Amino acid sequence: MRVDDAYAEVAGITRREARNFAWGIAVLPRPKRRAVAALYAFARRVDDIADNPGLSADERRRGLQDCREGVDALPAAAGEDPVLVALADATARYSIPRGALRDLVSGGLMDVDTTRYATWEELREYCRCVAGAVGLACTAVYGPTDAAAAGPRAETLGLALQQINIMRDVAEDWRLGRVYLPQEELERFGVTVSDLAAGRVSPAWHALMEEQGRRAERLMRDGLELLPLLDRRSALCVRAFAGIYKGLLVQMRGRGYDVFTRRPQLSAVGKVRAVAAL
Repeated sequence: MRVDDAYAEVAGITRREARNFAWGIAVLPRPKRRAVAALYAFARRVDDIADNPGLSADERRRGLQDCREGVDALPAAAGEDPVLVALADATARYSIPRGALRDLVSGGLMDVDTTRYATWEELREYCRCVAGAVGLACTAVYGPTDAAAAGPRAETLGLALQQINIMRDVAEDWRLGRVYLPQEELERFGVTVSDLAAGRVSPAWHALMEEQGRRAERLMRDGLELLPLLDRRSALCVRAFAGIYKGLLVQMRGRGYDVFTRRPQLSAVGKVRAVAAL
């Protein structure tokens, strides 16, 4: 498969599956935009395998192991697989760390095997794998002025975005049998699984979600220290991601954290306003 055809395929996956992500990377120069789209397409594949209800747990584990082996064997393993062809080219051009891609697969395996997290420390490791790793991989593409300083900041920003994802998707995750909110915090604030099942927005729920929101804001504040280490267009891309997610947090807070009645979502105008307000 031609590399350009492979990149066209991953760009299509990004536009179809991740409008927020596609909107953010649009500001990047074409080579960087294509590389980040390849990273997204790989992450999407991992997520789709981990969440596929038509596969048994063993089948999902095998599919994820195939993803890990594909990463380990790049570029030889690419063949006619457009995602791997694009990923092979991107990793060669930008020295994307293979460890970050393996961590993504580890996060997918956690989704197969784990439906509850006892503490924030346990959840943090999951978030590091599924989102912090994406931050590290993308930052390799951005080309920071100080890679050693950028890495931890990129990872922390990924944690912030995943924390907001978890808040937004409580109802959807419950339907999949998963509760990402730490069990210790649910108990501390007096929120039960029955409350989640009923979509009950109580004072206890509001207090719990305020705690989650404050954590997300702390992580985002630390993660945004990445911006001065990036060129203008890469920094604008990161600001777009962060601004959209901050906007989702503001929307959830404005609705009293009722994420059950309707899923938080920003309009195109809302996204522009959210990024401008960051």
